Amino acid sequence: MLRTRVITALFLAAGFLTVLFLLPEAMVGIVFAIIAALAAWEWAGLLKPGQPNAPSRLLFAGIVLCLCVVLWAIPDDFSGVPTLLWSLSVLFWLFIAPVWLLRGWRPGVAGYVVGLILLVPTWAALVALYAHGPLVLLAVMALVWVADIAAYFTGRAFGRHKLAPAISPGKTWEGVAGAVGGVLLFGLLVSTHLPVAHGLGWASLAGFLLLFTVFSIIGDLFESLIKRQANMKDSSQLLPGHGGILDRIDSQMSTLPLAALMLHWI
Repeated sequence: MLRTRVITALFLAAGFLTVLFLLPEAMVGIVFAIIAALAAWEWAGLLKPGQPNAPSRLLFAGIVLCLCVVLWAIPDDFSGVPTLLWSLSVLFWLFIAPVWLLRGWRPGVAGYVVGLILLVPTWAALVALYAHGPLVLLAVMALVWVADIAAYFTGRAFGRHKLAPAISPGKTWEGVAGAVGGVLLFGLLVSTHLPVAHGLGWASLAGFLLLFTVFSIIGDLFESLIKRQANMKDSSQLLPGHGGILDRIDSQMSTLPLAALMLHWI
């Protein structure tokens, strides 16, 4: 299992770096749209557990793909549309998702609307952050990876107090503290090498990184709750050893729109 996981991770890393640094810019948004469509197919599967061939899965994936392609093709006069999408996403993660986690709501039919709020703004954020430069996109995504790694090792070494035992028993408040520390350290160091972040003062940047970490944790817990309600360990088996695409981008869905909105304001 570990060997499969490592091999898949290497292929994913190589493929992603190829997309960022070797593909023509006009193709990158389409590749991101295909990834969003695959994630939409997984999301629809979580809404209909036990029905792997439900037509709604392909239909929802097609809707997400079409929306992304349409947004990709709109003229610059409509550039305010992505900003509205990111704002909608941030409002969802800031106000609705925490209550959702506390109440343990089941998505039902409304889950398809939620899926659009999760995936389309994330695609738009990927495109916008890439437009600032591949390294900017990598740096933002790396913040989530740092949060995950720091939370894992800190929680394993010092974890005593459970964060959300009914949703994800392995997560602890000590792990949260480790994630906050790791993201602050990494973010403050990396920001000195990214001109797009120079418009923020140290206090503002630290505040953003703290909020970023909170969003990352909420995104992780939210997908864990939906999977638990669907009685599924992974969102799919598209990525051998890693589960599905949603399993890899759960925290990215909550943080990328936030980062894109922040850079837009700057």
